[in-house]
Amino acid sequence: MATTFMAILGARNATREGHSLSTVWRVADVVGGDFENATARTVRLRVDGLSGHLAGQHIDIRLTAEDGYTAVRSYSVASADMNGHLDITVDELPDGEVSPYLVRDLAVGDKLEIRGPVGGWFVWRPGNMNPVQLIGGGSGVVPLMSTIRAHQSSGNDSPFRLLYSLKSPEAALYRDELHRLERESAKLMIEYVYTRSTPEGWPTGPARLTSETLLGKIFPPGENPDVFVCGQTVFVETVADWLVGAGYSSESIRTERFGGTGGTR
Repeated sequence: MATTFMAILGARNATREGHSLSTVWRVADVVGGDFENATARTVRLRVDGLSGHLAGQHIDIRLTAEDGYTAVRSYSVASADMNGHLDITVDELPDGEVSPYLVRDLAVGDKLEIRGPVGGWFVWRPGNMNPVQLIGGGSGVVPLMSTIRAHQSSGNDSPFRLLYSLKSPEAALYRDELHRLERESAKLMIEYVYTRSTPEGWPTGPARLTSETLLGKIFPPGENPDVFVCGQTVFVETVADWLVGAGYSSESIRTERFGGTGGTR
């Protein structure tokens, strides 16, 4: 039987003297929610005391069932700094314990227990002027979207590229916004790889991502880009191996991965 979670009425340990607010559980108000596709939803949270976040950070969410059972999951922040608000995008897993609740049942006006934002490795800072290559597999585009949004709003003039690998056009996240941002910015270039089906009129058929395809669509190693790779574990490990083998510095490659058995398909 599936666990039935509920919105909380208050947070345990919402404040703890002497501890950073990023490490304690706090109450976040759900103030918005919009579907990105048939199974993924962006949820907007208002968090009292939030002093900002870095592009690429994540939060922990704790859900509690009526019998006291709790489940904790981590979700990347999708938004740039929003003055006390942040967005997460949740992709529903068919056998998931937490994601179906967040996608299907969570309502505006509900409250969540959250911890964070946290993370200092997979982050981009506006003062960084290096070229940036983003590589996302499926919902791995979520923290990369935070980076793109932060870059667009910062006035930073460094060139950005995104390689977005996904199964089909219908699976895309942020599709309209990405198209708009690419049109508006000469510094942003987006390449798509479709592995199961393609948009109508697409010049090539669907195909599994290969090393040759990858390397033909990203900054060459001689331009010394900072590379951010996010997706399922096998996707990330495979792409990172290809990059190192092609001459990219391992120190320039930052990876973020999530569970699952999917590969580069």
